[in-house]
Amino acid sequence: MLWASLHFPGFPVQVVERGAPIEYPLAVASNGSRAEVLACNARASRAGVRPGMSLSAAYALVPALRVKAQDLRDERIALAGIAVWAGQFTPTVSLAPPGTVLAEIGGCLRLFHGLPRLLEKLRAGIAELGYDVLVAVAPTAEGASLFSRAGLELVLTEREALGEQLARLTTDLLECPGAIRDILANTGMRTIGDCLRLPRDGFARRFGHGLLHQLDRALGRIPDPRPPFAPPARWSAALTLPAPAWEAEALLFGARRLVVELCGFLAAKQAGVTRLVLELRHETGKITAVPVAFSLPSRDPERIAALLRERLATVALPDRVEAMALAAEETAQLAPRNFSFFPDREGVGENRAALVERLRARLGEGAVHGLQLFPDARPELAWREIEPGTEAPAPPPVPRPAWLLARPRPLATEHGLPWLDGPLALLAGPERIESGWWDGNDLRRDYFVARDGHGARLWVFRERQDSPAWYLHGVFA
Repeated sequence: MLWASLHFPGFPVQVVERGAPIEYPLAVASNGSRAEVLACNARASRAGVRPGMSLSAAYALVPALRVKAQDLRDERIALAGIAVWAGQFTPTVSLAPPGTVLAEIGGCLRLFHGLPRLLEKLRAGIAELGYDVLVAVAPTAEGASLFSRAGLELVLTEREALGEQLARLTTDLLECPGAIRDILANTGMRTIGDCLRLPRDGFARRFGHGLLHQLDRALGRIPDPRPPFAPPARWSAALTLPAPAWEAEALLFGARRLVVELCGFLAAKQAGVTRLVLELRHETGKITAVPVAFSLPSRDPERIAALLRERLATVALPDRVEAMALAAEETAQLAPRNFSFFPDREGVGENRAALVERLRARLGEGAVHGLQLFPDARPELAWREIEPGTEAPAPPPVPRPAWLLARPRPLATEHGLPWLDGPLALLAGPERIESGWWDGNDLRRDYFVARDGHGARLWVFRERQDSPAWYLHGVFA
C-alpha cells in the first residue's frame, strides 16, 4: 500500500480565506477568556503574528489585526469537503485529526500515469479549492501523517526507508496525553528515534501500549486499519464569505471553490450535473436562489462556472451576501466517450449544448428552444416548440421560409400586384391553403414566392375573397 497524507497548516484561517481574497491581516483565535492565535494569514505573519501567541500580544504588534473566533463545525465540514473531492483519485479516503486527509494511492498510480503526475494533480486541485497543503507519501498511513504534520513533503515508496526517516521526527508529533509528553521531554527523549532505542517491554510499561502501537503502525509492524470516509449520496456545500459582498466577481470567486469541489464529487461518481442551484444568503436573512440547468450532464468546472457567471449577471440582489451554498439537485451518469482523430457528431452536440446553456443563462429558459414541424396546413400552427437538439422531421417538399412574421403585414398594391419599396416579382405559386374550418380558425389563402428589388425572397399571400389585399407572411433565408 502507498498512502498520501494531505495536511493543511493554518487550516482555521484557510477556511475563512477561501471565500474571497483578503487584503488585510487576519487571525483565527481560540475561544475562551485566554484566547490565543491558532492561525494567521501571510499579512499578519509578516507583521510578526505567530500561532500560539496571546491575542493581546497579537493586537499589540498589529493594531489593525482582524480576528475571527475558531468555528470547529466549519472546519469539520471543510475537511469533509476535501475528502469528497479526493474521492476522484481513490475510493480509499480517511480523515485523520488534526486537519489531515489520508488517501491510499497505490492502486491508482497507473491511472494517473505515475506518482509524480498524481501528486501534481493533487496539489493543483487543492490550490483550486483554496487551500495550502503539505503532501507526504509513505507505505503506511501513520508514517505519511507524521511526515506531513512535521512539515516534511517526503515521498517514500519503500518500507525499508521508514525507520531512518521516522527516527528524526520529534516526539511532540505523537498522539499522547500531555502528561506522557512531559515525561518524554523530561527523560531526554526528544525524537522518535530515542523512543525506538528503548526496550519495548519497558517502554510499554512506562508510557502505555497505545504509544507503542502508534509507533508500530508508523513502521508497518502491525496493521493500521483506517475508518473509511463515506461520501454523501447527494452533494451540497456551503461557504461563508469573510466580508459581505454583492459584486458578481466577488461572489464568483467563492462559487468557483464550490464548483471545483462539486466536480471532484462528480468525477468519483462518474456522473455529471444536469441541474444545480446556488443559494445566496443575505445579511437580512433572505435567500436568493440562482438555478442553473444543463442540456447535457457536465462535470467541467469551466463550463459550470461560465453558466453561473451568466446567471449571476441577470440576478438583481436585494442586499449584500454573507454566505452561499451550492447544491447538485439532479445528476446523471456520463456515458464513456470514444476519442477519435477526426471530429465526430458527439463533439458537435456538446458544443451546441454549451451554446444553448449559455444563451438560456443570459436570456432565460423560455427564450431558447428548438422548432418541430406539426401536420397542420396553416402556417401559424404548423410548428411546435421543442427542446433544442431534439431530432426533428425533415422539412416538407414545398418551400417554407425560415422566418415567419408573428402577424401578416399588409402590403401596398399596384395594378393588383403587391408592392414593398417597389413592385414584387412573383416567382412561384399560387399554393392554395384552405383549412381550419373545424376549430373556427379557418383560412383561405393563395401563397406566392416573391422577390423584391434587392433580391430578397419573400413569402406573400392574398385572401381568396373579393378583396384584392396582399400580405407579407415570411422571409426566406
